[in-house]
Amino acid sequence: MQPMTVTEIASAVKGVWWNPSEQVPVVSAVSTDSRRIVPGSLFLPWVGEKFDGHLFIDAALDAGAAGCLCAKLPQNIREDKFYIKVADTRLALRDLASAYRDRFEIPFVQITGSVGKTTTKEMIAAVLGAKLNVLKTPENFNNDIGTPLTLLGLAPEHEAAVIETGMNHFGEIEYLGAMVRPDIAVISNIGDAHIEYLGSREGILKAKCEIFEHLKADGVAILNGDDALLDTVTLPQRIVRCGQSEHCKTRISDIVDHGVDGITCTVTTARDTYALTIPAPGEHMAYSASMAVAVGEELGLSREEIVRGVAAYEPTGSRMRVIRLPGGRVLLDDCYNANPQSVTAALEVLGRTDCERRVAVLGDMGELGDLTDQAHFNAGALAAMLGIDFVIAIGSKAARIADGAAMSGGDVVHFATKEEALPTVREQLRPNTSMLIKASHSMRFERLTEDLRKYYD
Repeated sequence: MQPMTVTEIASAVKGVWWNPSEQVPVVSAVSTDSRRIVPGSLFLPWVGEKFDGHLFIDAALDAGAAGCLCAKLPQNIREDKFYIKVADTRLALRDLASAYRDRFEIPFVQITGSVGKTTTKEMIAAVLGAKLNVLKTPENFNNDIGTPLTLLGLAPEHEAAVIETGMNHFGEIEYLGAMVRPDIAVISNIGDAHIEYLGSREGILKAKCEIFEHLKADGVAILNGDDALLDTVTLPQRIVRCGQSEHCKTRISDIVDHGVDGITCTVTTARDTYALTIPAPGEHMAYSASMAVAVGEELGLSREEIVRGVAAYEPTGSRMRVIRLPGGRVLLDDCYNANPQSVTAALEVLGRTDCERRVAVLGDMGELGDLTDQAHFNAGALAAMLGIDFVIAIGSKAARIADGAAMSGGDVVHFATKEEALPTVREQLRPNTSMLIKASHSMRFERLTEDLRKYYD
């Protein structure tokens, strides 16, 4: 973060500097966590349903923060620190990030989607990184805290920003887009994730399309051209559709699946043809790559830079991370999150792995509303139909995964908790076995992955 004076901060957040002094402090970092204070930083107390960061103002100041924003002043005002009073610290963080973003005349790419938005973000950042110094959303910092903090990480050396934005309610993408104000808006697809709160896929489409409310007038939208709902989108701005359909301007063809080693494909545009090697499994990866090609072309990258960038892609976190263990064991760590579309894609990857046995460890999927029962049943049925040798279903909702697998002729066992399932999970990861581990993030299946790595390493 470039330095900002207290006067600049107060103006940006429409706040009042409560105890002004002759010396105007300067800060170059912002934190919402009193446990992670950088000396001389600005502390912003976050208020949640079950906590109030205002209770930790003194701790943050003691840890070295130069001052704070606050919606309510502490009883004791320290003369050696500054206090800026605002109406709402959440809105103040948004306004601060928005004002700071205005310092940078670089292209901003904003990404959303039901499935694969982090993968698409990483792929676009990898491609642009072949030529440009790129700021990208770290991990999954894609909400009303993570997005402004990401923007506040902009520095003079950055030549482009790739910002992922998530949501589970109406209004959230618009809120985040007001800070990002993208030159390029990307939607990976429309699926069932968060349908419990948005009512239908049409509701999800409406919520995702909030990304266009702050797209620049001369900006461009890059959309999945094989998504039926996204194909209904019309905009005053230019649209580039990516996919295998004939109407796509960025056309995917010649997909060859190389199992856990990844895929190859060809992407053809009006400008050029790209023979791509994608070092991550799953044919769905071709969509993220094609969107990255489209973004790369928009920002003037050469064919060599785009091809090299795609080949440099690395999965982040537990997103179809391939872990090879002794004895020919292959662990497909895809446990960061789960919804019907991503589970289908993951099971298809598992089904194509070149191992003697294939085991799926599947847990609960969240926020599916009325689709919950059927979606879990379908996942189990699909696993059986794909010839998965053994299914381990974990969680209360996953009982229906077990039902689906069993009724479709699959070999399956169900456990209420991952602790109960662990001995069976270990035993089923036999030599020459590939095992998929996937569930919604709330299930914390990364603990299974960590255990298996330690157990078999």
